Amino acid sequence: MERVHFSKNISFSRIIYGMWRLTEDGNISVEHITKKISLCLDQGITTFDQADIYGDYSAEETLGNAIAADKAIRNKMEIITKCDIVAPCGKFAAEPLKYYNTSKEHITQSVNSSLKNMKIDHIDMLLIHRPDPFMNADETGQVLDELIKSGKVRAAGVSNFKPWDWNLLQSRMENPLLTNQIEFSLSKHEPLTNGDLSFHYEKGVNIMAWSPLGGGRLLVEKNELYSTLKRIAYNYESDLATIALAWILSHPSRILPVVGTNNLERIRKIHMATDTKIDRASWFALYSASIGHEVP
Repeated sequence: MERVHFSKNISFSRIIYGMWRLTEDGNISVEHITKKISLCLDQGITTFDQADIYGDYSAEETLGNAIAADKAIRNKMEIITKCDIVAPCGKFAAEPLKYYNTSKEHITQSVNSSLKNMKIDHIDMLLIHRPDPFMNADETGQVLDELIKSGKVRAAGVSNFKPWDWNLLQSRMENPLLTNQIEFSLSKHEPLTNGDLSFHYEKGVNIMAWSPLGGGRLLVEKNELYSTLKRIAYNYESDLATIALAWILSHPSRILPVVGTNNLERIRKIHMATDTKIDRASWFALYSASIGHEVP
């Protein structure tokens, strides 16, 4: 599988396996989690996306149990994780409400907790999960630089940031922010025209697309977009999920979809999207169906 280089020493697989649903199917046995990881690795998907909050703050530990059972597997993986969301569940059940915390103390504690839970000695990329309107940019930038210098974190990025949020945090850092993970799919196409994608494309920053299948809605909602997906999938002798991912992968800015599914058969087929090269007319047919009208 193609790899995308974010810096001289950091590269990720073009498709990333998202672990936000890792604990949702009820089977968190080491054997089952290891099977998912192995299916990804077998097709060249080596990058895995986590967050401290996933699984009500339990998904990182679930992954860590699998790594502990087969320590050699860590050397085959790149691990992304995220922090700053504090929600009243799991270890934060006593909190009165959901809020964001980008303080030095919280980020440091989150990183140490993630390392412990996943049973690893470094995080390949740490993302600030949500823009914090109460962020002290000097403090947040400083702690990210310190964590990179310490070796606990190899690189930093953000998630769900707007261009102005990105510029603010980057202005307070010595190290470059390397990615922004945003929601992007055929059902969430606004980044193509609201400046989010162009901002990063101009800077040569590869974004990551979370929920690239619209949370699965693209595959089941019977509408014009579904009909177009079905028609183009038929033309390419493919399936809806593969075409929806290929639409993202076709963009010249080299977006990295973060694909999360617990279905083992679907995991086996993820790589097919990288082998499907849809033409410009098909790309625009899907885009037009997505926005609900022909382009001007």
